[in-house]
Amino acid sequence: MIKNGHHTTSDQREEAGCSKPAGTACSPEKRKRIVRLWCDGCYDMVHYGHSNQLRQAKAMGDYLIVGVHTDEEISKHKGPPVFTQEERYKMVRAIKWVDEIVEGAPYVTTLETLDKYNCDSCVHGDDITLTVDGKDTYEEVKREGRYRECKRTQGVSTTDLVGRMLLMTKAHHSNMDNAYYQQHTDDFGKGPKGNSPWTGVSQFLQTSQKIIQFASGKEPQPGDTIIYVAGAFDLFHIGHVDFLEMVYKQAEKPYVIVGLHFDQEVNRYKGKNYPIMNIHERTLSVLACRYVSEVVIGAPYAVGKDLIDHFKVDLVCHGKTEVFPDKDESDPYAEPKKRGIFRVIDSGNNLTTDDIVQRIIENRLQFEARNQKKEAKEIAVIEAMKRKEQEEKSRATAQSAH
Repeated sequence: MIKNGHHTTSDQREEAGCSKPAGTACSPEKRKRIVRLWCDGCYDMVHYGHSNQLRQAKAMGDYLIVGVHTDEEISKHKGPPVFTQEERYKMVRAIKWVDEIVEGAPYVTTLETLDKYNCDSCVHGDDITLTVDGKDTYEEVKREGRYRECKRTQGVSTTDLVGRMLLMTKAHHSNMDNAYYQQHTDDFGKGPKGNSPWTGVSQFLQTSQKIIQFASGKEPQPGDTIIYVAGAFDLFHIGHVDFLEMVYKQAEKPYVIVGLHFDQEVNRYKGKNYPIMNIHERTLSVLACRYVSEVVIGAPYAVGKDLIDHFKVDLVCHGKTEVFPDKDESDPYAEPKKRGIFRVIDSGNNLTTDDIVQRIIENRLQFEARNQKKEAKEIAVIEAMKRKEQEEKSRATAQSAH
């Protein structure tokens, strides 16, 4: 059974109170009520780590509601966000595991909020979120047993991405063994007293399992219009979302394939230290978008005859951004143009990855201060937790001695 593009196993059907085979209707009295879950956050600079948290949350129930905080709330507790609340709302809506979003959700998750939206539990990653005065924002729901945890995605954090932009190094393209890069990222994600395990930097390791979890697994169906787009899709952002949404609207039954260029290819035409995200990270970022059906990892730069014939492409689209020539100075879109299947899409949004990097650089000092402040709070909590643990151990030892 497929629900919202996701497969539901027979185990899940049984959990829902239905033991009949997939494709067979269950009587209403047999069907258990829908499990509604709540996630919330800033979702500033949304990356595949956020998407993976929402994917895991959705797997814990049937209907996922995501609360997104306002600019004002984030500024009060963490410092100013890079993206406006309108941009952040739109980014979260584009993640395929999200069923509904709540704009202007409160920073502290209360039972009142969960009840208001009929949510059974709230789900958060296994890191800690603190208010401006250092309190755990999930304290109340944890106390009432309505808190569920999912694994934080190793190897990605906003801190790390900001560090890559500011450092202008290329170490992240293939690996992060480069000592110079590691030293600087360590400094960037470090408060005055060492590292917090939540804000620091670690390496992302791609696995086939992760790609399978993110992929839709759907083949094109008869009558689908197969639309191909290609590019870097670096630091997957609202400009990309608006473009892909417009591409998706080009047909009644669209099947959108995104061709992603390898890091070296992107660096050839973009220069500097682009891409900021390597091919593995960009793959997951694009797969998480609800308008995308399939991704070609390491697509050829020229959209040639073989590629068009192989995927049975009906339409090739490109945005209003500049088209760089191929290595031999030829037009990468010559073949689709010749076939009359090339279309330029105006999404009405001219935001580029360059613009985002610019926003970060302009706010560099605020970001460094924000990260150090956040890390100092996290370290204080860890130390308090350790002290509490130590006191409990000492008490237990003293009691057993009597």
